[in-house]
Amino acid sequence: MATGSDEHQPKLKLYSYWRSSCSWRVRIALNFKGLKYEYIPVNIMKGEQHNPEFLKLNPIGYVPVLVDGDLVLSDSLAILLYLDEKYPQRPLLPTDLKGKAINLQQLNLLLDRYEKHENSSLKSSLGNASM
Repeated sequence: MATGSDEHQPKLKLYSYWRSSCSWRVRIALNFKGLKYEYIPVNIMKGEQHNPEFLKLNPIGYVPVLVDGDLVLSDSLAILLYLDEKYPQRPLLPTDLKGKAINLQQLNLLLDRYEKHENSSLKSSLGNASM
C-alpha cells in the first residue's frame, strides 16, 4: 500500500528504516488498515537520521516518523494509537476497555523486554561504550 493517492484520504508520510522493529510495527499497521502512505527511507546505518531536514521533524533523530498533515509523530506506539483512533477501519486493538487495557499491558511488557535486549546488544557491539 506504500504509494498512490486518494482524494478522500490525506497523504501520510512515513520516514522509516527498513530494519527498524519500531518502523516495522508502523508499516504493518498502515498496511493492515489499508492506508496509503509515502515511504521515505532514512538509512540510519549511514547516519541519515542526523540530517538537518530530518532533525526538523524529530530532533531526537529516531525512526519511525509519521507525518499526517501538520501532525508529526515520532514514537511507534503513539503512531499506532493515533492511526487506530483516526482510521477506525480494521482496528488494531479491541474496542472494549478491558480488552484494550489488557492488550496495551501486554504490548508494554513486550516492548520493554525487547528494548532492554536491543539496547544490551547495542552496548555489546559498541564495546560497552557509554550511550
